Amino acid sequence: MTSPSSAPALPAPRPFTVATPDGLALAARRHGAETGQGLIFIHGFSQSGLCWSRQTTSPVLAHLPMVDYDFRGHGGSDKPLEEAAYKDPARWAGEVAAVIAASGLTRPILVGWSYAGRIIGDYLATFGSAALGGIVFVDAATSNERAFYGTCNRLMRQMCADDIVENIAATRAFVRRCASAPLEGEDLEIWLATNMLVPARVRRALFDRPADYEALLKALDLPVLVVQGGRDEVVAPAMAHHLAAVIPGAELLLMEDAGHAPFFEAAERFNAALAAFAAQVAARAPGA
Repeated sequence: MTSPSSAPALPAPRPFTVATPDGLALAARRHGAETGQGLIFIHGFSQSGLCWSRQTTSPVLAHLPMVDYDFRGHGGSDKPLEEAAYKDPARWAGEVAAVIAASGLTRPILVGWSYAGRIIGDYLATFGSAALGGIVFVDAATSNERAFYGTCNRLMRQMCADDIVENIAATRAFVRRCASAPLEGEDLEIWLATNMLVPARVRRALFDRPADYEALLKALDLPVLVVQGGRDEVVAPAMAHHLAAVIPGAELLLMEDAGHAPFFEAAERFNAALAAFAAQVAARAPGA
């Protein structure tokens, strides 16, 4: 086994731009290998693709091609202020399809955190699952049922305030509640900085849209892994149990000591599970 000190250096991220069907430019980055079972990481509400740094820099996943991107209104991507840019499910679906096409990955695994559960649902509703190898839902939101949410909804609404004092206070509190143990130092700074890149009007536009994905999820015929932090205060574990129950053959990984970001808080365990899942998907691929 290669020790961490002698492990080969990982290649630097390779930035690229994705053009969406409705004319936006999205910031994206390639990581890891050039060939193999690909992973596309989709972040959550008011975040950016940088949140996946403990995956994209992991030696455990370095043998896989990986792509992370900032979805519309977030990070380094275009930030239209018109509400319509965020309300139409077809725009979200087209965005994911554009990322898949620009990545050059064949039947990638979509790894979606939190709000990305909705984005994946929008993609499935428009394009189906034929172009995917699998899906990993990470503390993902796919329903508007109140019982599936924690105690942060009001706080997230306050993050939409135009008043900068209220906005910053709510954002600071939300970022801290995303993890069961306090974020510190550079991690905290990066998460706060990326959150504050998202305009209040964009945050508001993400709320109050339908989430009618139940029939799609019940009909899925591809490998699905559902990962959930047991101490999540944003999306309740009940959501993950529901997903695992309705998706045929879905596997549930409950990480009891983690909060809303198990991929960050318990990265080693998460990465091992993701690598194993990717191997399972690759073994199912035509011609494997």
